[in-house]
Amino acid sequence: MSSSDIFIGETIGTALLILLGGGVCAAVTFKRSKAYEAGWVAIAFGWGFAVLTGAYLAGGVSGAHLNPAVTFGLAVEGGTKWSDVPVYLAGELLGAMIGAVLVWIAYYGQFQAHLTDPEIVGRPDADRKPVSDEPGPVLGVFSTAPEIRNVWQNMATEIIATFVLVIAILTQGLNDEGNGLGALGALITALVVVGIGLSLGGPTGYAINPVRDLGPRIVHSLLPLPNKGSSDWTYAWIPVAGPLIGGVIAGGVYNIAFA
Repeated sequence: MSSSDIFIGETIGTALLILLGGGVCAAVTFKRSKAYEAGWVAIAFGWGFAVLTGAYLAGGVSGAHLNPAVTFGLAVEGGTKWSDVPVYLAGELLGAMIGAVLVWIAYYGQFQAHLTDPEIVGRPDADRKPVSDEPGPVLGVFSTAPEIRNVWQNMATEIIATFVLVIAILTQGLNDEGNGLGALGALITALVVVGIGLSLGGPTGYAINPVRDLGPRIVHSLLPLPNKGSSDWTYAWIPVAGPLIGGVIAGGVYNIAFA
């Protein structure tokens, strides 16, 4: 596959992943949404279906990595050329940012209503400033945050959860070219993502994908949202570094145990 195929496939596939995944977070978060307070199970399945949709769309074009941790895991395993890695990463980050913008557009009215609701942010005309770097009231629509802030635990959780994802992809989800997800692999991987969300998502919100967290977090910081609060940049490195480490470890373990 060409560099343009990789870039286009990863951009579109990741945009759909974030649109549907961020969309379910928005649906559950906003008081003026019909799915308000639908709960963690809805979020876990929503993200699983988001992975399934993005992977089916991009699988035949780019191999549907949609995740730098997967890209690095496949590069360590040998199924992806290291020279292609920057192209994958560029498409994935751009797609994640596009997807986050589309969530904002789709839920524009809900964002405005939520962020001017006195019960959520206090008086709309109050001179409110974020407290240190605490997450803003809708940051969870865009990116993850831990329930207990402990750097080593949060890092370990993301490494472990991402290892599960990437080793599952490496052992059963490679397509005929050995460079990403085939159709059956996409379905199985989507179910693995649901399982990770239900089992390992509680501590940190299971980023398990650096651009899933970083791209939307950048968009959150740039969008003209009223009373949006902080983008929590002090935590932002963990859902980037943890998944990358987990993906590399998975690639190494695959080569030792399964290759």
